[in-house]
Amino acid sequence: MALLTVGALAGCSLLPTAEAEQKPIDVGTTDTVTSLDPAGAYDVGSWSLYSNLYQSLMTFTPGATRPVPDAAKWCRFSGEDLRTFRCELRDDLRFPSGRRVTAEDVRFSFDRIAAIKDPLGPLPVLDTLKYVHAEGRTVTFELSTPDATFPYKIATGAGSIVDSRRYKPDRLRQGTSVDGTGPYLLNEYVSGRKAVLVPNPHYRGAVRQQSSPVDIHYFVDPKRLGKAWKAGRLDVAARQMPPEDIKELSSPTATGVKVMANPAGTTRVMAFNVREGSAMHRREVRQAAADLVDRPALARKVHHRTVSALYSLIPQGMSGHTTTFYDRYPKPDPERARARLAAAGVTLPVDITLGYSSGAATDEETAELRRQLESGGLFRVKTVRQEWTAFQKSYADGDFDAFCIGWVADFPDPDTFTAPLVGQKSALHTGYRSARIEELIRSTQRNSRRARAVTDFHAIQRIVARDVPMIPLWQKKEYVLGTETITGTQYLSDGTGVWRLWRLGRM
Repeated sequence: MALLTVGALAGCSLLPTAEAEQKPIDVGTTDTVTSLDPAGAYDVGSWSLYSNLYQSLMTFTPGATRPVPDAAKWCRFSGEDLRTFRCELRDDLRFPSGRRVTAEDVRFSFDRIAAIKDPLGPLPVLDTLKYVHAEGRTVTFELSTPDATFPYKIATGAGSIVDSRRYKPDRLRQGTSVDGTGPYLLNEYVSGRKAVLVPNPHYRGAVRQQSSPVDIHYFVDPKRLGKAWKAGRLDVAARQMPPEDIKELSSPTATGVKVMANPAGTTRVMAFNVREGSAMHRREVRQAAADLVDRPALARKVHHRTVSALYSLIPQGMSGHTTTFYDRYPKPDPERARARLAAAGVTLPVDITLGYSSGAATDEETAELRRQLESGGLFRVKTVRQEWTAFQKSYADGDFDAFCIGWVADFPDPDTFTAPLVGQKSALHTGYRSARIEELIRSTQRNSRRARAVTDFHAIQRIVARDVPMIPLWQKKEYVLGTETITGTQYLSDGTGVWRLWRLGRM
């Protein structure tokens, strides 16, 4: 008996009306695209672009909590053990070259992620995938362990389908060409500056409306994004405007702007390198750091109350949320931290490097965290700021003792805040391992009725609060600004990991 069966949505092509005469919608963001190749990136900037240029077998419609078919006619589990998942591919999909998409292309797309094993790639998302088989128009996924969340995972950027004749099986594609079957084609791309998207007239799938051409403008920091918005150069501003600008534009007196506050699962954590040789290798040192962090001060002083203090891995509003860090470390307590370090025989001060990358108020945030950690002379902190791609490589290589990083939900399920963060194949490469957490993660994934997994998610977070491989700092809504003439900004992002540029239009 199938435990999850999703019927196909009738596909309609995107048929742009007088495309050449349409003025592109200018969208600004501070996102960074690590790679145009889906096998080489697992970050929000890259995946936001992928959701427009590539197709996955499944996708999420606005407000949905379960995926629906996109490149697939249907998908379902076979049997009751949640180990075999099958999809039948649509018949009318074509790559930009005109070649028909085959089940073999789908198999190839997943196999190359496993073969390349890029440290910045999406392999951690596919941690339960054992192998993929293609026969006719059917794709069969065999899983190493039962995983009710697998349909969610293949609806993300990790499930992007590429042309097996244009991409190498064992290395990333270089250059700026993209061969996907998504709602848009990439007409031009300048790394770190601009992506020009035009509607794909041959798209078939879950998207049911016409779309406008879009120019995405990438900014190196929120202040420059804010300046471009105020200068009237943008129709839409997404991640991340400066906190003070959000506060000002969200006021009742603000005019000429629509501010959408989507309750997306966006969090920020301070993660620790727990490998031997790091200053944060010992649990007592990490617990002492947890004794010192003042989340309300970060929210008030740095982010102008546009964020909320977070005391667990899973954010408030999502099933499985707890306050385990508040239970163990209810308020900043330098004396408790000192006693903890003294009992462990730790020499003071503890010298650490704290790495971070650009983002909304990251300089101010890091300075405040440094002040908090250095209070009482317990830590001596050296801060290191790097460009996003270099930063990713540095924390993966263990160059920092601690690093601050944002985390955006890949899909609407608490698994996206546990397995990729504290599982044995963590995307953060902290070196943290816990057999009990691994056991609990697998237990949560065996539950097709997700509400029944809440007890295990609570247990995971209690262990994390004890071991402190990372400290949750805050969560926030995702703000999207649009001029009064732009429609669809409320659908741009909603915590499902899909960036719906095709929902934007002009009045």
